[in-house]
Amino acid sequence: MSFMKLGAVSALAMMMATGGALAKSDIVVAMQLEPPHLDPTGGAAGAIDSVLYSNVFEGLTRFAADGSIIPGLAREWEISEDGLTYTFNLAEGVMFHDGTAMDAEDVKFSLDRARAEDSANAQKALFAGIEEVEVVDPTTVRVTLSEPDGNFLFNMAWGDAVIVAPESIENIKQQPVGTGAFKFANWVQGDNITLERNPDYWGTPAQLDNVTFKFISDPTAAFAAVMAEDVDVFTAFPAPENLPQFEADPRFEVIVGNTEGETILSTNNKMPPLDNVTVRKAIAHAINRQEIIDGAMFGLGTPIGTHFAPHHPDYVDLTGNSQYDPELAKELLAEAGFADGFTTTLKLPPPSYARRGGEIVASQLRAVGIETEISNLEWAQWLEQVFTGKDYGLTIVSHTEPMDINIYARPDYYFQYDNPDFQALMDELTRTTDPEARSALLKKAQTIISEDYVNGYLFQLATPTVAKAGVRGMWKDAPTQAVDLTGVYWEE
Repeated sequence: MSFMKLGAVSALAMMMATGGALAKSDIVVAMQLEPPHLDPTGGAAGAIDSVLYSNVFEGLTRFAADGSIIPGLAREWEISEDGLTYTFNLAEGVMFHDGTAMDAEDVKFSLDRARAEDSANAQKALFAGIEEVEVVDPTTVRVTLSEPDGNFLFNMAWGDAVIVAPESIENIKQQPVGTGAFKFANWVQGDNITLERNPDYWGTPAQLDNVTFKFISDPTAAFAAVMAEDVDVFTAFPAPENLPQFEADPRFEVIVGNTEGETILSTNNKMPPLDNVTVRKAIAHAINRQEIIDGAMFGLGTPIGTHFAPHHPDYVDLTGNSQYDPELAKELLAEAGFADGFTTTLKLPPPSYARRGGEIVASQLRAVGIETEISNLEWAQWLEQVFTGKDYGLTIVSHTEPMDINIYARPDYYFQYDNPDFQALMDELTRTTDPEARSALLKKAQTIISEDYVNGYLFQLATPTVAKAGVRGMWKDAPTQAVDLTGVYWEE
């Protein structure tokens, strides 16, 4: 019997054993934004984590689907009584995808690289409290902090804190090498990224053999791709007006979850006249949040009045500080010396919440005398001009990082808010480990930035996922910006 025939007989036997059909082992997952590169430790774009978090790269700890912090490459840890020393015991037998061993030296390299003076890590502040990283033995790492940090294990779960190998750094942006359940296979820029199952994975193996991330930026094309069944899953589906059609179609399942994404009218606090708090307050009162949610998101989204997720137990509803009141907005502009209004820029990245929301915001601001010059930017342009260059007046973006109110303590961050009192409050929060005391500080922090009208706080981003019937194991909510496929499978 030839090899070919033997293979066919084996396949037939497997089909009979599984009731006549083999479960699919490949999946095509569509998303709107393509990563600018593939190094989660060297870029701010959330799309990098969407593809690579948990799938390819892993950290000492990680986010579970419900947002809790669970062990990652560190299987357990001990914390000293003074809260300054964390001793991590690493999983044994972990290999990078290039066949080299992952050990304590790699953890030390990764953390030292992230906190180095010349670090390109977009969340460098996560590592600022680390005083020393020591290799105790190949599977034990000791991290000493300069002061207690109640957020440290949480910080280590971010995509920016994944463990990388020194040997892979030179080509990491194009050829990522991690320890995860999937290995990077190929990147056709402008179209797709493919991953393949890691047969040597140290933990619970993936059930899928091959994964294709397909990038479809246009909402109309997204709808067509799902309807034609060219893709199996579309995460953060960009045309919410089409969701009822999918819900009524037995071929699909619609999953709507929460995200950590505070969608804001981000404001350059150093650009006149936006450096005037009265002007920023006028802008806040000129905005009708519900009109934006209905018009841009077709009702999906929760109004917010500060930079904090409404599903978090410490959330304070501060929407009353910036209720829609266009007449008050005009009065405040006159009080600030701009009775005839002014003109500023509104630079919009590609997501539909920004493009659609931007048109609505521009109309609302025009009604009180503020003209906006709209620029529709590609993601790379937005990162260059707005995020890095700070060359903008207003923009709309969703901050999808979890519990990231501490960005307001960074004067050089792109919206350039510089409040020493807030910075001191964040320092106190970092040193505080008592849950009740941390809760009080977080509530105070939310109030300060709301009353300073640092940004226009619009809504908490919902995440609608459209999947073919039979896809199981997708995250409903997004505790971090990730499309974690390590537990995804096809129902037979």
